[in-house]
Amino acid sequence: MELRAYWRVIRRYLPLVLGLPLLVGLAYPLLSNPSPTTYAAGMRFVVGIQPEEPPDDQYTYDRYYTWLTAEYLIDDLSEVVKSRRFAEDVGALAGLAVPPGAIQGATAAGKLHRILSITITWPDPDELGRLAAATEELLTSGADRYFSQLATESAVISLIDPPSIYPLGRSLRDRLDLPLRLGLALAAGLALAFFLDYIDDTVRGPGDLRALGLAVLGEVPSGGRGAFALRRRRAP
Repeated sequence: MELRAYWRVIRRYLPLVLGLPLLVGLAYPLLSNPSPTTYAAGMRFVVGIQPEEPPDDQYTYDRYYTWLTAEYLIDDLSEVVKSRRFAEDVGALAGLAVPPGAIQGATAAGKLHRILSITITWPDPDELGRLAAATEELLTSGADRYFSQLATESAVISLIDPPSIYPLGRSLRDRLDLPLRLGLALAAGLALAFFLDYIDDTVRGPGDLRALGLAVLGEVPSGGRGAFALRRRRAP
């Protein structure tokens, strides 16, 4: 089929092809459930180790092992922050009756050298502020209970970036939801148009007659609105 033939089909069923996307666009605000606004709180800590005073007769390696231990420690600390026990302590200190699993799922930790980054996402900004404050207090003043199991009681955690709460923008899925629906509606309209044209046996031009195995002898204009084909059946 030539491109002009495709265009004739689309033009013939243009109300159907464009009607489905238009219907989806009009119904989308009524049927869609917009995602609630989510907030995030980010904070950063620096993790270090109190250096021990070495004996006078030993070489200190310029505190190399102190820095190395801090880097190993922050690897374990990033996992401790995502643990259930830490989530339970944060929820209790914040005074929120929420499941620890919800706090676990909302907490993300990252590390770079001796810098620990923590991000908490939560739907309520007031509750998020309480969770962030509890996380800060646990890490800066009550982290001994977590470091004791790591055998590093001399660790020091200092806050370098206080918690800042900000709303998160719409996710990529939400931004692409309407365009995808419109694209699917347009594809469905095109598919339905070509299906209707396929099952339609109406003769609209010489090509339709030739497809039926009929020879066209000539065409007579019909008021400038088309052509009437004179034809005969093929001899058996």
